[in-house]
Amino acid sequence: MLNWRRFVSVRENSLIACSARLFGRWLLLATMASLPVMGGTGVSGRPAPEIDQAFAHMYNTDFRGAHEVLDRYVAAQRSDPLGYAVRASAYLFSELYRLGILESEFFADDRRIIEKKKLQPDAEVKQKLFRAIDDAQSRAAKILESNPNDQNSLFAMAITQGVTMDYTALVEKRQLSSLSSARRANDYAQRLLKINPQYYDAYLTTGLNEYLIGSLPFFVRWFVHFDGVNGSKNTGIQNLQLVARSGQYLRPFAKILLAMVYLREKQPRETQKLLAGLASEYPENSLLRKELTKVAEQLGHGENSDPR
Repeated sequence: MLNWRRFVSVRENSLIACSARLFGRWLLLATMASLPVMGGTGVSGRPAPEIDQAFAHMYNTDFRGAHEVLDRYVAAQRSDPLGYAVRASAYLFSELYRLGILESEFFADDRRIIEKKKLQPDAEVKQKLFRAIDDAQSRAAKILESNPNDQNSLFAMAITQGVTMDYTALVEKRQLSSLSSARRANDYAQRLLKINPQYYDAYLTTGLNEYLIGSLPFFVRWFVHFDGVNGSKNTGIQNLQLVARSGQYLRPFAKILLAMVYLREKQPRETQKLLAGLASEYPENSLLRKELTKVAEQLGHGENSDPR
């Protein structure tokens, strides 16, 4: 007889690990260009160019450069939770990069995501990462107490919950424990979009959840519930496409997620187009070029071949 409790637990593990692979998870590799659209903002309510610069450094795998920019920003804007949230992201992505978690083979094989193979995380980086999360969340929570609709704070909360989810699932290999952070990240993104449907970066979280839950067998979806998420793969892809077109800080991340989605959906030519653009814009990111080469080789062996 099928043990439903164990079955659902395994499927939730796979869901959260896959979610982690995507939301925090390739943010490191993306492209970012400043666009005059709604997105994350500093305490003044205007888009913060320093945050743009920090993301650009991360997308070029220049983590030291990202931290230098963020250190200056935090020193000047100590009350802004977004600076600390992006700092936590920079620590996360540098660790995922160092541990080889950002390789496409890792994300294409769900068994690799949930395997319990021991990793060697950097204890100092972990300490700094969670300190940055605490700094961001304490400041955001204080602001939200007086203004529950503060968009910048809701965005910072969504980011830090995503970072917590990724580190717990991908580095510490505690996928089930990361489920609570995944749901909280979704809740903050949903709150933000109700306030401002044009806060395009927030659609990345909701789109990702739609795609991942939509990828589960229908009978498993009965046991895996995220508020505001129906489990539609098409809706998920459309949301990611929206961020890829109009997002501010997470526009490149959305392109990377779409590249991975197209790879899993057996559309490698779409993946190739996205990676080619990213590699051109971020020539210092050797991993992008490496992944582009892999896709080109797959296409050379036949477009209908399964990239997984």
